[in-house]
Amino acid sequence: MKTSSRLLLIACLALPFVAGCQKEEKKEAAAEAAPLSAPKTGDETAWSAYLTDVVKRNLDGVNGSTYVYVLPAPESPTFQRDYDLMLEKSVGDMSRGILEGNLVAFGSPNSAKTADLAVASFANVQPATMKGVKFIFIGDAADSERVKAAVTAAGVNYVFVEAK
Repeated sequence: MKTSSRLLLIACLALPFVAGCQKEEKKEAAAEAAPLSAPKTGDETAWSAYLTDVVKRNLDGVNGSTYVYVLPAPESPTFQRDYDLMLEKSVGDMSRGILEGNLVAFGSPNSAKTADLAVASFANVQPATMKGVKFIFIGDAADSERVKAAVTAAGVNYVFVEAK
């Protein structure tokens, strides 16, 4: 009986220290979690980091795979080839269908071309075939409505994140 009482007393006394440590860890995580800003240049590494940060911040409700479509900066010497390959891939993926609980994201340094890619990718998608899929467009507000109109018929949960 004495042993169990002592263990219970030790556990009670240690509880505030454990709770304090957890609060510090939460504060550190919150301090590290400051959102990244959209790069002002076409640097692919910086854009990749930014888009990854945006996608990670929008994973709520997603319990499956993520499909992220990123174009290089328009000044890239291989831009048109990369655009054509990404278009072929995204059209194929969307026409096969994305399952509920998955996430689809489009973003790049050029919002207008990214919007073109998203609109073209959903051109042949049947209505209401992607219910429960989260769709994120990362770009300029001027392109958001055009993308939203093209993708919402498929039944996706549309999310717009302004690249700023």
